[in-house]
Amino acid sequence: MILQSILDTDLYKFTMQQVVWSHFPQATVEYEFACRNSDLDLSPYADEIQAEIEHYCTLSLTRAEADYLRTIRYIKHSYVESLTQLRLNPANVHITTEGGFRLRVAGNWYQCILFEVPILAVVNEIYFRHNQPNAPHRNSIGIDRLREKCQSVNCSEVPVNIIEFGTRRRYSRDWQQTVVRELKERIPAALLGTSNVHLARTLHLKPFGTMAHEFLQACQTYAPLPEFQRYALESWMQAYRGDLGIALSDVVGMDAFLRDFDLLFSKAYDGCRHDSGDPFVWGDKLIAHYERFAIDPKSKTAVFSDALTIPRCLELARYFHGRIRTQFGIGTHLTNDFDFPALNIVLKMTRCNGRPVAKISDSPGKVMSSDSTYLDYLRQSFQLPIV
Repeated sequence: MILQSILDTDLYKFTMQQVVWSHFPQATVEYEFACRNSDLDLSPYADEIQAEIEHYCTLSLTRAEADYLRTIRYIKHSYVESLTQLRLNPANVHITTEGGFRLRVAGNWYQCILFEVPILAVVNEIYFRHNQPNAPHRNSIGIDRLREKCQSVNCSEVPVNIIEFGTRRRYSRDWQQTVVRELKERIPAALLGTSNVHLARTLHLKPFGTMAHEFLQACQTYAPLPEFQRYALESWMQAYRGDLGIALSDVVGMDAFLRDFDLLFSKAYDGCRHDSGDPFVWGDKLIAHYERFAIDPKSKTAVFSDALTIPRCLELARYFHGRIRTQFGIGTHLTNDFDFPALNIVLKMTRCNGRPVAKISDSPGKVMSSDSTYLDYLRQSFQLPIV
């Protein structure tokens, strides 16, 4: 089976789950799967995907894994204890194939938050197992490309700080492990760590991750809509008391985010994460924002994570060198870069507590909502154009 550890997921699922456990234990949610590759039907693989999900739900946190989580400063021991008791329920995942492949996750947020990344990893691996079997061993394209990327990083005239972000769209579990081992060996000065908790633990790397869109989206149901970003940022700040201080900036676009990212938040948070829109424009706006508050941008961090490639990282590192600290979370370009296209799949929250939630990113193709009326209301609330 593909998934062998409950930790084989991104760290931010646990950092968000800890806040859900302490602040929103009764919350209910729904997630919808979407495949952005045109005319691709995953229905033939539905039974295999279902079997993998059922196997994943048999996994639990081992004693060694629990001990590892307790070594992370901002992970509460009482939360880890709750996680040792958690048993995921496959009934929370609903797959249908009539009219095409559809997958939905629904239930208690504390339970369901751990499904997203493993399900996406499973769908990827099953699809490529059938359509591009043994790609890493069929030829040397994958490893050659990876080593060329490492060489480019090592030759950079400015520092390039890389975090491996590739779990959700990896070619396979084994290939991701190979990739991270190569990165650790070939670019030790540049590799900060990985978002994958299992690989961080087994390969002795630092795990990285803070918040994702779903956390801010869920907060749309807990505060008056125009105030949800401030409510989410305040809740996170109170939960972590200075740890995990990278704020996600594009749930309703960068401009609306900066209007809410006031002096207190700008000082309290270590920086922000970019995940849509032009990264150069985004970074310039962030720097200007700090300067308006007389905050030295060089004391803050800009984390870039939107469909990055090594060449784009090098461009961004050069452009922002000496202006603001930079980090680069790279996913598909590292863990699924062969001589065939990668899948572009997501599993996004669409409802919380029975009410619609949405994100309106700075890239039109990344808008995710199941309710067009709510989407228009969200745009109106943040003075965004209604399309």
